[in-house]
Amino acid sequence: MSRPARVRKGSRAGGGQTRRGLLAMRGSWYRVLVAGLLLLLTLGRVEAAGDLKVVATIKPVHALLAGLMKDIGEPQLLLQGEQSPFDYQPDERARRLLQEADLVVWVGPELEKTLQPLIAGLPQRTRVIELLSQDDLKILPSRTDPTQRNPFFWMDDRNAIILLDLLTDALIAIDPERSHVYTRNRLRLLKPLKRIDREYEYGYRGLQTGTVAEYYDSLYYFEQAYALPVVGHVATTPWDPIETAKVLALRSRMREYKTGCLLLDRGMPAEGLELLTTDMALTQDTLDPLGLQLPAGEGLYVKLMRHNTDVIKGCLQADMDEAARARAQAEAAFIPDNEGIGGRFILTDQYGRLVTEENLRGHWSLVYFGYTHCPDVCPTSLATMTQALKRLGPKAERIQPYFVTVDPERDKASVIREYVKYFDPRLIGLTGTPAMIQRLADEFGVRFEKGEVDPEDPSLYAMDHSASLFLMAPDGRFVTKFAYGISARTLAEKLEEYVR
Repeated sequence: MSRPARVRKGSRAGGGQTRRGLLAMRGSWYRVLVAGLLLLLTLGRVEAAGDLKVVATIKPVHALLAGLMKDIGEPQLLLQGEQSPFDYQPDERARRLLQEADLVVWVGPELEKTLQPLIAGLPQRTRVIELLSQDDLKILPSRTDPTQRNPFFWMDDRNAIILLDLLTDALIAIDPERSHVYTRNRLRLLKPLKRIDREYEYGYRGLQTGTVAEYYDSLYYFEQAYALPVVGHVATTPWDPIETAKVLALRSRMREYKTGCLLLDRGMPAEGLELLTTDMALTQDTLDPLGLQLPAGEGLYVKLMRHNTDVIKGCLQADMDEAARARAQAEAAFIPDNEGIGGRFILTDQYGRLVTEENLRGHWSLVYFGYTHCPDVCPTSLATMTQALKRLGPKAERIQPYFVTVDPERDKASVIREYVKYFDPRLIGLTGTPAMIQRLADEFGVRFEKGEVDPEDPSLYAMDHSASLFLMAPDGRFVTKFAYGISARTLAEKLEEYVR
């Protein structure tokens, strides 16, 4: 408004109009220039996202990345075909891929030792994720050398679900504009991973038909997750020196336990095998934990887990019809699109008071399913929960712990009342009718099964059950699941992140 007023006042109206025209032209050019720069920047971001260079070293990790990057790009796989990390020598292609990468995901030196110098020499702009160093994952120490880590963490499919989240976060961090695509792909990949877990829960007892011996300790995570009876192994990986004494020690244990199944691993040489197997009545088969014989791509992980499970069951001469039924049940099981846990329930606490879904609102809830006669897993998990809450100090007051029995037949309120005294003083124990317990367990995706009953005493039996901890938000929304085996320190740290 001021510019026209000045023009009218002076005798140099024409000059004012000229200046106004020049300013208008300059403003137009400025706007065109800014618009052009913005367009270039936008195109640059899209191009950068489209050219995102991601490298995974091994097939199981590459499979999850390939699924997450669907409709965006293709991650590069470093070890191709039947290349094994235990005899791999990086070539020029490997050096180029690693040097040009925006994100490199490797397992760690316990698996890919020959890659360690190249990884250490990558430029600072490259984000490197060493999976064995991730606190979110359940990482077990080597049983042959406690200073080392067992690298085969993906053989527990629950670790794969955690890894899926970890990789999703990493991709979003370097490519936030495509976060909606990564999030959508994560939800799509989650269903088949959950179905694997359901299948193993349904077919849990089918694996327990004998004992297994391994040349390498590639099933340590699977063994812990699904109670596979393993009598021993010679070494953790081919990087370990093979000692005759260890071969003979395993042979002795196999005789002692009348072991009829010996498992080798594709891509891992088995020195002194004759010394281990001569004059032994054995079924021998080969696992493929690295997926060497499988084509790389999104579907590899599910195929890998099913292949190895079938190898184990075949070697144990398990009931394959039962295995097929377990797989069919898992395929038919309803897996919700969302990750919420809802539904109404009415249970009773250790004092006989009614507890409903409304009681889980207004505070954070930490929920564990187990039973009071559980010999080891349940007390260990509840002790971990108790120690983690102690570590939180005053913040623990915001979290209410719950213990839900999967054995209502024996776990009456009075029994639970005595049991929970051994743990956190605020722990609420819940029981109810078998139908209501089943309903709540189904809501949480918890599987349980009654074991063999002692014919002389029907009250003597065990329960096979899932062993995760579930964190629920104050609005009743499911937040996350913590796998069995998490340390009290790590659990406390994760809880603090959520409730801060």
